[in-house]
Amino acid sequence: MPRSFVDNLQDNTRAQMIELLNSRLVDTIDLVNAVKQAHWNIKGPGFIGVHELLDQIADRLRDSADLMAERAVILGGVAQGTIQAAQANTTLQPYPLDIIHIEEHIKALEERFLDLGAKLREAMATAGEVGDEGTADLFTEVSRSVDKDAWFIGANRVES
Repeated sequence: MPRSFVDNLQDNTRAQMIELLNSRLVDTIDLVNAVKQAHWNIKGPGFIGVHELLDQIADRLRDSADLMAERAVILGGVAQGTIQAAQANTTLQPYPLDIIHIEEHIKALEERFLDLGAKLREAMATAGEVGDEGTADLFTEVSRSVDKDAWFIGANRVES
């Protein structure tokens, strides 16, 4: 394992956290690409507002991915953030490529944001249980951002 810059964690804890960080990293990369897929293809009333919102959300997700990747390296691991790694290891449902209407994209994105948010909270709890409060705090920060963006997206959904 490469050099760690955190010296109060056992090797097995660091390895577990690196694996967990990489798992959520690939999910986040997958979600960035889903958001951009929607951004490029949405059609319908409210287009420009949602189109611009999705660009902002993609930027925030990239920032979150960066935090997780850097933490994995700080712990002595290797960030595994290629498209190939994301494709092979994501736990999110594949994003539909045949939808265009805003409502369909909002529903599909909201589902994936809620799924990632739940997985981030699980990761936060796991990191806390093994005593890596730094990683737990990172997952807390990322989960708050994902939850807020789930709200931003879901608030565009017409309730029936």
